[in-house]
Amino acid sequence: MTTRLVRDIAELTTNDPALEDGNPRGRVTNAAMIVNEERVLWVGPNRDAPPADTVIDARGRAVVPGFVDAHTHLIFAGERSDEFEARMAGQRYDGGGISRTVASTRRATRDELRYASARRADELRAGGVTTVEIKSGYELTVAGEVRQLELAGELSDEVTWLGAHVVPEEFAHDRDGYVDLVRGEMLNACAPHATWADVYCDRGAFSVDEARAILLAARDRGLAPRLHANQLAHGGAIALAVELDAASVDHCTYLDDNDVDVLGASATVATLLPGAEFSTRSPYPDGRRLVDAGVCVALATDCNPGSSYVTSMSFIIALAVREMAMSIDEALWSATRGGARALRRDDVGHLSVGARADFLILDAPRAAHLAYRPGARVVAETYRALRCD
Repeated sequence: MTTRLVRDIAELTTNDPALEDGNPRGRVTNAAMIVNEERVLWVGPNRDAPPADTVIDARGRAVVPGFVDAHTHLIFAGERSDEFEARMAGQRYDGGGISRTVASTRRATRDELRYASARRADELRAGGVTTVEIKSGYELTVAGEVRQLELAGELSDEVTWLGAHVVPEEFAHDRDGYVDLVRGEMLNACAPHATWADVYCDRGAFSVDEARAILLAARDRGLAPRLHANQLAHGGAIALAVELDAASVDHCTYLDDNDVDVLGASATVATLLPGAEFSTRSPYPDGRRLVDAGVCVALATDCNPGSSYVTSMSFIIALAVREMAMSIDEALWSATRGGARALRRDDVGHLSVGARADFLILDAPRAAHLAYRPGARVVAETYRALRCD
């Protein structure tokens, strides 16, 4: 298997605390790295680099792990920019626009959805995302949710069934009937096409009891739980996520002290989605509070047509630093290793020996430029297991 030397790295962030006095960033300056088509083989000072078959010259630029975007809704049709304009003019976000996307997506052909979704995935990859989770949830019929999951599976191995996104209009007067459909026929059809099950447990969506029933049924079918929670209001969804050992509980905008304590004592990751707060003029999650409480925090784009049409993880990092009081190093860790933990992956989000060879060469000498230059194309080259995108 061909080996490659990535040399002359001004600053290499590995997220491996063993490399530098227990520093969780595992940062090496004047560094080099040996990789093959699949894995990282060696990391160390540039002067000590062993020979390799070929060379990638970083030319004094920084290298970081590929971003792990653990929360997206890429499979959709239609657009909702008018809602964004209304929110910027003062209208409050309530999640009600999801039904518009459901209607547009149901009308779209498979090829139309495939093309639009692939373009969004390409945007994410151009911005440095090397692992992406993709949810269904924009058709809310048995056949439609299967179609969404199949399309998501063409783009990623991390596929999440979100049949419990909202109650569709045709079930507006039969809520229990829709929950039964989700737990029964829809779950049976969708389970073979997904790894994860998610529920939007919040004001105007599904209750804690409904979410528990759906996720327990999904777990019985082999799907691991995730949860949308506390984006619009405080409720019992955080405790439910921990009760079910959910890999991740996402949004976490409204938390009380007990929520923070429960998360800090658990293995459930808090995945923060500041693109949604940017796009809805809502309060940002308190990232500083969560980090200081020992909660494992991930950052993700939440790419969707209504509340966060964002495909730039660099922008998400900048928002976390500017609006959520996280340090640049904390935000970068959360966008890489934190995202990996939200997917319960040990092979991505870091550049330790044995990790997947997913890494970014920045157009900058330091990783700090990811937040320092918001809006700039700081990611110069993206490598996924030594495919350069």
